[in-house]
Amino acid sequence: MARCLAWNHTQCWLVVVAALSLVVPIASVCVGQDSTSAGKPSRPTQNPATQNSPGQDAPEQSPPAAAGDKNVLQVNWLYGSFVPKDVPFRPLTANQRWKLYAKMTYTTYGIYVKTALFTVSDQINNRPPGWGQTAEGFAKRFGTRQAQFIVQNSVTALGDGVADWEVRYERCRCDGFWPRTRHAIKRNFVTYGGQDMHLRPQLMPYVGAFAAGVTAASWQPNNPKLVVKGYQAAIAQVGVGIGVNWLAEFAPDIKRILRIDKK
Repeated sequence: MARCLAWNHTQCWLVVVAALSLVVPIASVCVGQDSTSAGKPSRPTQNPATQNSPGQDAPEQSPPAAAGDKNVLQVNWLYGSFVPKDVPFRPLTANQRWKLYAKMTYTTYGIYVKTALFTVSDQINNRPPGWGQTAEGFAKRFGTRQAQFIVQNSVTALGDGVADWEVRYERCRCDGFWPRTRHAIKRNFVTYGGQDMHLRPQLMPYVGAFAAGVTAASWQPNNPKLVVKGYQAAIAQVGVGIGVNWLAEFAPDIKRILRIDKK
C-alpha cells in the first residue's frame, strides 16, 4: 500500500511538471519582444565566433546564407540547438523561440531515445536503489529523466527569452582544432544577448540544471537533500555543457570521417 501511494505521488509530480512546462513557452512569447511586430526590420548582426579584436564583444559579420526557420532553428537530439557555420547568427524572434523550444523539448524524436539511454544506465546501476530493477522502477526512472529534461529546457528557454539572450550554440567561423575547441569551451560560460548581440554570462543552463535536479530529487526515495541534488546537477552542467558544445562544433567533421571510414 505504501509503495502504491508513493508511486501515485510521483505520477502527480510528473503531471504537474509537464503542465508547467507547457506554460513556459507561452509566457516566453508574452514577455519576449518580437522584432517583426515592432514595425522595424531585424538588423543583420555579426557573428561572435571569430574574435579578431580582443576588446570587442560584438559579433563579426556572418557569411551570407538562407536564414529561414529551417536553417536557423536546427536541433540535434544529442547536442541540442545550433547555428551552422554558413547561416547568419541573428537574434531570435519570440515566435522562433517558441518553435525552437518545442523542437528541443518535445518534437525531436531522438530526445526520447536519449531519455531511454539514460534510463537504461540508471536501471543497470540501480539508481536510485529504492526503486529496484523492475519494470515499475524502469518506468519511474524514465519519467524522472524526461521530467528533468523538460524542466531544464523550460527554465533555460524562459530565462533566456525574458533576458533576450541567445539559447543556441553557433559554430565557430574560424579554422583549426584548438581555436574551435576554445570557442566551444568559451560558449559554455558566455552567450550573446540583445539586438546588438553583446556578450552575456551563460547563466540559464545552470539555473535550469539546478531546478531540474531539485525537481527530480523531490520524489526520489530515501529523502535526498534537494539543494545538494540541485547543486550537483549545476556543477555537472560545466562538463556536460563543454562536451555538448564540442560535439556540436565538430559534428560535421566527425560525420565526414565516419563516411570516409565506411568507404
